[in-house]
Amino acid sequence: MELTEFIFPKLIKLELEATRKVEAIKELIGVLDGAGYITDGESFLKSVLEREKVGSTGIGKGIAIPHSRTNAIREVVVAFGRSKKGIEFDALDNKPVFLIFMIASPVESGGLYLKALARLSRLLRYPDFRNELMEATTAEEVIKIISSEEK
Repeated sequence: MELTEFIFPKLIKLELEATRKVEAIKELIGVLDGAGYITDGESFLKSVLEREKVGSTGIGKGIAIPHSRTNAIREVVVAFGRSKKGIEFDALDNKPVFLIFMIASPVESGGLYLKALARLSRLLRYPDFRNELMEATTAEEVIKIISSEEK
């Protein structure tokens, strides 16, 4: 399993407008919805925000990985958003978030969803990988960076 099986250029937004967590989550849900992966945007938003109540998915080092499994999603997909200014995300290190990967999954795809989450968490540990994502100029370049890191 590779992350590039779940992330596509149309699911990448290199300039998020949001400055706060809920705005950023809504913005990425809009990306997923616009690409046709969501059957019920409000239901998916509610599901993601319920997960955030358990604990922030702002994991530190400028990264957030909001995620949810719900029947409002057609298939496992990953949306990516980047903010050069930073987003207040209630991150574990109390610092702004710059890279957001949103994992969306149908309820029945639990195994695949967990593998995607684990894979992404591992890749994001590497400062060079994070830096390359911050410098990418196109959605295709983001996918190429992810693909080369997975090899």
